[in-house]
Amino acid sequence: MEQTIKKAVQDEYPEDFSWCYGCGRLNENGHHFRTGWDGDNTVTIYTPRPEHTALPGFVYGGLIASLIDCHGTGSASLALHRKNGHEPGDAVEPPRFVTGSLHVDFIKPTPHSVPLKAVGTVEEVHPKKWKVHTEVFAGGKVCAKGEVVAVVMPSTFYEK
Repeated sequence: MEQTIKKAVQDEYPEDFSWCYGCGRLNENGHHFRTGWDGDNTVTIYTPRPEHTALPGFVYGGLIASLIDCHGTGSASLALHRKNGHEPGDAVEPPRFVTGSLHVDFIKPTPHSVPLKAVGTVEEVHPKKWKVHTEVFAGGKVCAKGEVVAVVMPSTFYEK
């Protein structure tokens, strides 16, 4: 049985910040990545759609990079939210992050016919910067690894 994310940090983002093509719940054409806790690690599960084909039977690398990117910023949000004493579902808006840097290593071709599972470990490197190490699994095998440096979204984004 495929693992599901019951309480995702993206479900808690306010509407103004829910339009990301990767993880925005309000972007009807987007991927709708959802990131939650699995013990001390973060996890995102996503099943590629037919249009995410690189060549028959394999996933397009851009989708994997997008998964690592949004998983990284979502994971940083989860970690800071937890550090602040909160969890998804407790009616407290989580912090938002932007990508400071993204690095992806493609380990092996990623099969298209299986759900992808991104598993992250998070480390705080500065009060406003968090590093997320992610491994992407397909069929239980690591297909890609990545690192995101996520930066707390500047307050100027909130001001209108």
